[in-house]
Order: sequence, then structure tokens, then C-alpha cells
Amino acid sequence: MPFLFAFLLSIGLATVFGSDAPCQAQQGTCQDDGLACSGSYHSGLCSGANNRRCCIPGASSHASSCPNVNIISRSEWGARAPKTYSTMHVPVHEFFIHHTEGPSCHDVTHCSSTMRGIQNYHMDTRGWSDIGYSFLVGEDGNIYEGRGWTHVGSHTQNYNSKSFAASFMGSYMTSVPPTAALNAAKNLIACGISLGKIAPDYRLYGHRDAGTTDCPGDALYRVIQGWPHYSHVHP
Repeated sequence: MPFLFAFLLSIGLATVFGSDAPCQAQQGTCQDDGLACSGSYHSGLCSGANNRRCCIPGASSHASSCPNVNIISRSEWGARAPKTYSTMHVPVHEFFIHHTEGPSCHDVTHCSSTMRGIQNYHMDTRGWSDIGYSFLVGEDGNIYEGRGWTHVGSHTQNYNSKSFAASFMGSYMTSVPPTAALNAAKNLIACGISLGKIAPDYRLYGHRDAGTTDCPGDALYRVIQGWPHYSHVHP
């Protein structure tokens, strides 16, 4: 029976049964995956078009977190569904710090709006499949889930498939993020190690260490050079 279930899931249970029953059996709701989902979307459980997927409440896409890191999930900030995605192979050995060079934000409402704007820009203007960063950091001290721990990002050329990246929302050429935001990013890295997503001997870099850019800003770059695992050897 388990083998049969796995086979049916691989080809789409809804295709076999021709109804939304497989989704409903998991307490989910079939809907257009462009709509907000209170948990996470799952494919192959709904009848109809490919963009009609099963929203299962409570099944957060970041799945696991740590007590000292408050991650605002994609569903909480109102993310669009990715066009496509590739699975990340973990643990990774590199972690990059970026800044968005856009406006900073100071509460969940404004940071969520900023996240939606960044995602729209990355998908509609840059033509990417989703928001590029793995995670983003608000000045409110919250972490906002981008592609998360499970999906390959689009943030650091030549390193997307083997690194995670956290981008501070704001421009930090002459000023640094508040302590709450800096601590949130450091706690996120520690969380990644505890979850087995980041190797304990990881190397930390600024985006400029891997290319010709001023990211993550002069002021923030000076700060991260004092963080554990910062590497002076370019990746």
C-alpha cells in the first residue's frame, strides 16, 4: 500500500481520482496558488489546472525554526507562488550577506509590503522564478522567509546552489542596521547550523566578496567582518 500511494502521488492523485478528495483528505483546500495560503501549497492533490494546488494549513514551508528566531513565513507576508524551483542540497558551506539597497522597514505590516514589492520586482522585472534571497531581515528584528532552507536562490552568481543568503532590507552604505536586525541574522545562521542546513565549519561572506558590487554596503560590510566565520579568502 505505501508503494501504491507513493506511485499515485508521483503522477498526481487528483489525476487518478479526478477530484479534490486527496487534498481534502489532508484537511487542505484546492485553490489558485497565486492566492495566499495559511500553510503551504502541495502539488498533485487537486483536479484542474496545474496552478490549482492544495493549501494545507499549518504546513509552513520553512517547517522548522528555532526559539530565538522569529521567521515570518511566506504565507504570512503574502508571497506569490514560485514559477519553478530547485531543491537545495544541504548542508551548505557558504553563507552570504546582502542588502536590498531599497527602503528599510520597521514593523511586520511595512516589511511584508516591502517583501511583496521585492518579489514582484524579482519576478516581473528581473524575470526570476521567485524572490531571489533565501531570507530577508527587517529592522524590526524579524526574519522574512524568501526561498527558505529548501529552495535554491538567485542571489550570488556561481554560488546559488551551494549557499544561503540573508539580505537586510535597507541601504547600509553609511549606516548599519539596528542591533535587533544584526542579532536576528546571526541567530538565523546559528539556527541553520542546528537544523543541519548549514555546515558547522561554514564560511561567511559579503556579496561583494563574490563579485563586483558594493553590496552589502560599506557600513554593514565592516560589521560582518567581525562576525564568526567571516572569511578573508574570496570564495
